Amino acid sequence: MSPWELAVVALAGVGAGFINTVAGSGTLITFPTLLAFGVPPVTANVSNNIGLVPGSVSGALGMRPELAGQQRRVRRLASGSVVGGLVGAVLLLALPSEVFDAVVPALVALGILLVATQPLLNARLAARREARHGPAAASSPRPDAWWLWPGTALVGVYGGYFGAAQGIILMGVLGAGLDDSLHRQNALKNVLASVVNAVAAVVFILVADVDWWIAGVIAVGSVLGALAGARVGRRLPAAVLRGVIVVVGLTALVVFLTRS
Repeated sequence: MSPWELAVVALAGVGAGFINTVAGSGTLITFPTLLAFGVPPVTANVSNNIGLVPGSVSGALGMRPELAGQQRRVRRLASGSVVGGLVGAVLLLALPSEVFDAVVPALVALGILLVATQPLLNARLAARREARHGPAAASSPRPDAWWLWPGTALVGVYGGYFGAAQGIILMGVLGAGLDDSLHRQNALKNVLASVVNAVAAVVFILVADVDWWIAGVIAVGSVLGALAGARVGRRLPAAVLRGVIVVVGLTALVVFLTRS
């Protein structure tokens, strides 16, 4: 790639790191950029994945205060992300890239719906708990849903395979299964996404064709974008953050539908 093309890729990495930290779907910036410059799809996918790992980790570290008290939850769900990310990475190398094309829009749409309706869903669940167990139950924190681990693992499969809008889907799953603030869910999302990306990156480094120039410039850009995204994301009011996630998700959905 020429120096100016690498500069454009670096800028795309900044945008991807920022959006991934605040909402998700940063891959929809970097991956099409690489394809536009003639990078083969699989090489673009694996190089992009590796390049975005440092940004994912930076975004997670930038939200450390929101992770306080979630250590056990992180360890439990991260194991599902490890399994899912490993399976997804292997599938990418074994299956044609069109396999997930039909299901991706449905997954993204479901994630958007869950994020948008999370307050209503939580209110209904609280009302149901109050009806069953009394007023004290409604005001106490709801236990994490039993299906969060398999749900996280399945999102990890998708993330290891392709990853675009992985954060939107994860936010939908976490919002439906956790009784916690949106900012804490977002911080957890960043950790789980970084685990998926890191596991997939290890597989790709071992067996796939990686363009290290591309991975390197995306890595630098994604770290800068993620640090900025963490500062912005932590300060946004919950309603605004939810709106940003929904808008980014709808944009991703339009991109997928128009591409297909």
